[in-house]
Amino acid sequence: MPENAPPAEKRLLVLGSSSRYRRDLLSRLRLPFEVEIPAVDESHRAGEAPRELALRLALAKAHAVAQRLPRAIVIGSDQVAELAGAPLGKPGTHENAVEQLRKMRGQTVVFHTAVAVVCRETGFEEIELAPVKVKFRELTDAEIESYLRLDQPYDCAGSARSEGLGVALLDVIESDDPTALVGLPLIRTCRMLRAAGLKIL
Repeated sequence: MPENAPPAEKRLLVLGSSSRYRRDLLSRLRLPFEVEIPAVDESHRAGEAPRELALRLALAKAHAVAQRLPRAIVIGSDQVAELAGAPLGKPGTHENAVEQLRKMRGQTVVFHTAVAVVCRETGFEEIELAPVKVKFRELTDAEIESYLRLDQPYDCAGSARSEGLGVALLDVIESDDPTALVGLPLIRTCRMLRAAGLKIL
């Protein structure tokens, strides 16, 4: 660590994300933090597994912000949904969301949520993956249309917002980190922030 480097509790905590869901989740820890939007190409590489994509993008987002703010402790996160080995992105439109949910009915989808914590000045870097298995009900076309009209989850990977009405689409959720499905696994995030030297309690 460089001479005269500030202690961890004096360092700026930064969330490198444009996601309002991650911002709301991090607020639960009652730590002061700022938000910076990372400039990262989120394109899927040929042959890249969904879990690897999530890990790569989480770390890339943290590093993109840490490069601008080298003294800060930076959190980067990304989520990629996987159905039968293929990634499911954010639908963006109603038509894409209908198509996604039709494919997902009766199926198990794995939501790979990765989180990275980086401090460039101290050389700290950790990354973890929190996979969540979600079994979808056998949805009718009418249920899909009704859900999308009411919840409009077009900015959510897999076209479902589990913290909202999307829970009515599901049969089972399997996870060891309850907030991972929403977009930021707080158990793992707390563990890494403590390792970086931050006191949460």
